[in-house]
Amino acid sequence: MTADGCCTALIRKLEHFKELSDQDKELLAKSVARSVEFAAGSDIIKQGDQPDYVHLLVQGWAGRYKLLPEGGRNIMAYLIPGDLCDVNVALLEEMDHSIGALSACNVALIPLAKIRNVMVENRTLAQALWWGTLVDEAVLREWLVTLGSRPAQQRVGHLICEMLIRTEAVGLARGNSFDLPLTQQELADTMGMSLVHMNRTLRGLRSRELITTNGHTVTVENPRALMNFAAFDPLYLHQQAHKFRSSLQEVL
Repeated sequence: MTADGCCTALIRKLEHFKELSDQDKELLAKSVARSVEFAAGSDIIKQGDQPDYVHLLVQGWAGRYKLLPEGGRNIMAYLIPGDLCDVNVALLEEMDHSIGALSACNVALIPLAKIRNVMVENRTLAQALWWGTLVDEAVLREWLVTLGSRPAQQRVGHLICEMLIRTEAVGLARGNSFDLPLTQQELADTMGMSLVHMNRTLRGLRSRELITTNGHTVTVENPRALMNFAAFDPLYLHQQAHKFRSSLQEVL
């Protein structure tokens, strides 16, 4: 994949914050050194690593995770094309968690020096990248609320609403459908459930006619109904959420 192609989803994501000039886009593209492939289940970065590159997800899904003392895994965030896995390492220098490939992934590598130069020399890109980091923190806050206070079906429904908006923002959704290339065990690791409980929860959402699934494709049958059921407000994603609300009104 060309350097320009590597940055397509990232540019789409950042332009939900601010329109980028051709020069901004070219600078991002020229920052990519190369891209590498990771198989599903492999680690892109491990806790304690001191990467020489910032990793940009180009294809596939990945997850931030920490291993638990008893050997389990807690997935704390999903990363999709357009997400920078570890931009903070440009400042912190050492990873305090791991990032694993949840599906086959293509990852673009951006040298730390390039990212640091972009942040110093290009105000627009620096602000856009900082916006992306703030959105990541907002998502983490919302996930904490979800895990701490929402019942199982609302918990998973909230996640599906979020991923529909995030995939749509980078051009990966088709209408109200998107690909969720995860196993039920990975979903359970994310939502703090057992595999049996996750299976029962998904059946419940389907029986309420809120979603349908076909392999790894999830379709939200009635977006407004699912949003109401899950008490979902897309504001925390800061991805033209008001436009998403308007599109829901038009659809419904």
